[in-house]
Amino acid sequence: MFDIFYIGKKLGLFPHERPADSVEHAREQSRTRFCWVVNYLADYSSFDFLWEPVPWQSEQIHIWPSQHQANSGTYLVPKIVTDQINRDHAVVPRKYSVPKLGIDHGEGLSIPTDLSTRYIHDYLGTLRRILSKISDEYVWVVSSVCDYNDFDFTWHPSEWQLDMLHVFPSNEQKFGDTFFVHVPSFMAADKKSLLEWYNINHVEGISVPRRPMPMVSHTCDTHVDIVKSHIWTTPLTLFSINSLPAKIPTVNLWREKTKTIVPLNQSASTVIVPREAAIVIKKQLYDYPYIDKSNRIHAVDQQMDVIFISNGESTVDQNWKNLLNIFPGAKHSSGVDGRENAYKAAATLSKTPWFYAVFAKTEVYSTFKFDYQPDWMQQPKHYIFHSRNPLNNLEYGAMNVNLYNRQLVLDTKPGIDFTLSSAHEVVPLCISVSRFNTDPWLTWRSAFREVLKLRLEVDQGADVEIKYRLDTWLSVANGENAKWCLAGGRDAMQYYDQVNGDYEKLKLSFDWAWLQDYYYSLYKTQPWLKS
Repeated sequence: MFDIFYIGKKLGLFPHERPADSVEHAREQSRTRFCWVVNYLADYSSFDFLWEPVPWQSEQIHIWPSQHQANSGTYLVPKIVTDQINRDHAVVPRKYSVPKLGIDHGEGLSIPTDLSTRYIHDYLGTLRRILSKISDEYVWVVSSVCDYNDFDFTWHPSEWQLDMLHVFPSNEQKFGDTFFVHVPSFMAADKKSLLEWYNINHVEGISVPRRPMPMVSHTCDTHVDIVKSHIWTTPLTLFSINSLPAKIPTVNLWREKTKTIVPLNQSASTVIVPREAAIVIKKQLYDYPYIDKSNRIHAVDQQMDVIFISNGESTVDQNWKNLLNIFPGAKHSSGVDGRENAYKAAATLSKTPWFYAVFAKTEVYSTFKFDYQPDWMQQPKHYIFHSRNPLNNLEYGAMNVNLYNRQLVLDTKPGIDFTLSSAHEVVPLCISVSRFNTDPWLTWRSAFREVLKLRLEVDQGADVEIKYRLDTWLSVANGENAKWCLAGGRDAMQYYDQVNGDYEKLKLSFDWAWLQDYYYSLYKTQPWLKS
């Protein structure tokens, strides 16, 4: 029998086994025509160590493959020096595995390991910490976030990549959580700031599934308080007001900047949040600096109700018909006394957390499909869209469509402006034109209320844009009932001066009955009765 040398651990198959550092080292030590070089991880139970090559192959190095690579670590090496290689041999299966080290993210490891440590901050520091405690040449490093039920730990790298750090993807995530490490190479490398800068082989064709992350389902209008009160046992949690999406992206856990908040739809009503974000979030999920919005196609947004609000306006039939052509599922709330009551009646009619409020004098453009979404990563608020004024061509959030938060509407104790009495955000999209000038009364009351609000903002120190809008309302009006638009603005300015800007007196304009009486006191007519 030829000499037998082992690289790594001793096999214990033959009394004359001897260690060698390499194939060349084994050849130098050999006392026979050929020598065997074997690997302790291979299965030699059916292998014929009495085999020798035919004469015309006697000056070749013979290498047996494993089920994974072209080299199982099994060689028959001639004593003479040669560079000829013969790989035409049957598979010698790898049966055994190198030690397994575990990184626990908090949920507990799913398989037994030889040594484990807690994940802290990033994979680079965690790997350095646990690898410094061992003397093995090769190890697996597994993570508690992964499911290894079907993983083959007999895998090994090719002979050309023995000293590399091998990374297995987690699901589709290239930067996965499972590592095959040549410990001496990793620990001897110059310390780098990022794990990505090491000598890495991203293994292709073998993916390790992540264990399902927890899902927290809730009915709130924001994720903020739910995230802040969540008890974290895993590095990631899915928060949603909807059902589980068909596909959930796999978040990179290598370091802080890669552990992003991941909204899965436009509204972020379904969102993945990393544990690190919870201690940063105060008022909105945007308090956390690392957010990846590239995956907002994996979950379906909830369609918000569309409520048409009318109270006897002459434009009701035309604009209601126009709305139904755009959004056939719209609901109609009509004839409710008082603006505050009308808003709250619409909110009661809505069955969704937000609803689009379309007022009777608003003609929605056919290009708008009511697909804008609120943002569950922020605190609940109203969203104000721009509308065009046909008499003076101003475009801003007046006589417009609003996306109202249902609960805020129900809770509002309004000031002079109902919408601005709660948290709000302006969406600079002009999606409608206000047909407020179809009769004198509607034109006058719209101008009167808007000028009162603008004058109050100007007196409170509003910017130059608000001053420009006020000046335009008072000086520009072209088209049907233009004189009533200017009259409403003029009368508002006079009333404001008359009451010295008293806020409680200005709030009277919120009440339809008061407005009608004030209009009658000025013009001795009741044109609203004709509509």
